[in-house]
Amino acid sequence: MQARRAARELALILFSQFEKEITKYSKKDFEDIMVKSVRILSNSAMEELNLTVGSLIDIKEAIDSYEAEHETNLSRPMGVKNKPVQIPMTDEMISKVDTMLDVAEKAILALEIAEFTTLENQSEVQNYTIEIAEQFKKNNKSVDEQIQNYSNGWDISRLVKIDKDILRIAITELLYTKGAPVKVIVDEAVELAKKYSTEDSSSFVNGILAKVIVENGLK
Repeated sequence: MQARRAARELALILFSQFEKEITKYSKKDFEDIMVKSVRILSNSAMEELNLTVGSLIDIKEAIDSYEAEHETNLSRPMGVKNKPVQIPMTDEMISKVDTMLDVAEKAILALEIAEFTTLENQSEVQNYTIEIAEQFKKNNKSVDEQIQNYSNGWDISRLVKIDKDILRIAITELLYTKGAPVKVIVDEAVELAKKYSTEDSSSFVNGILAKVIVENGLK
């Protein structure tokens, strides 16, 4: 995982923890909340891994039951080991596997971010996360105006909070940080929306960012 991708994920969690006006937070506050965010990620990873284990157990039990109840084994004497049988890949089984893969991916991602943030030689993650927060603090009114202007009449206060936070992070990067390619910022904002928000959020986020890019002459 690239450091800045990890920083964006961490920034999203950081933004979700804000309980007051952004201007009232200090850099030390950002750092303290970031530490708490890493702990949240670590705990989340453990929960996701437990879910993965649970899904694996469910699949094993389903396979065991299918084998035991198959006509091949129902006719065998009691106490005799079951014969292996072919298992049809049912929709239910596929769904269980998909769920397991999804929670496993989230767990791995959370652990990667936590590792990136805590390793001394990966301070770029912490620094870039703080830079996003500080730049948003300085330019929050301008950033929110961009969101309001291009939200097609939606009141910014009524937007889904996670969508608003994803947009705040991406627009702050686009307008007030240096070094990250525009396409990367947009692509990763869209991925965050797909991963953490509603079904329509990714297209909504992409649409607003496209307008921000055009109106501000970004390339």
